[in-house]
Amino acid sequence: DLWATPHNELGQRFAALTGETLTKESTALDLLKRPQVTFDQVAQLTDSSASSAVGEQIEITVKYAGYIARQQEEIAQLQRHEQTVIPDHFDYSQLSGLSKEITLKLEQVRPATLGQASRIPGVTPAAVQLLMVMLKKQSLQRAS
Repeated sequence: DLWATPHNELGQRFAALTGETLTKESTALDLLKRPQVTFDQVAQLTDSSASSAVGEQIEITVKYAGYIARQQEEIAQLQRHEQTVIPDHFDYSQLSGLSKEITLKLEQVRPATLGQASRIPGVTPAAVQLLMVMLKKQSLQRAS
């Protein structure tokens, strides 16, 4: 809830402490997202009484939030792939766009799920996506 602007006291204290001038208003968390700014600096500006251990956790969470969100999305996608069943009778040769090598590997292994297919050496993420699209298409055709 603390806002620093180029002209308010918090913004001027930030500029004096870090040597950076603000060009737009920013929250204290936005300031902490900057790579060269530490939690200790923001705590000094905001008169925070948080311990250094808590501050370290806050800094890690703020600075890596984008990476963490991306990883969580990848985990969710992997879980969806593990739950997407490939029918036993699926004809991999009908998938246009797959190389013959990938088609042969899929026919030999006959993976039960997309997750298993993705772990077959040589099966690319693009091939798994193509397989997923075809499975969804077939599922929709059966449903109608």
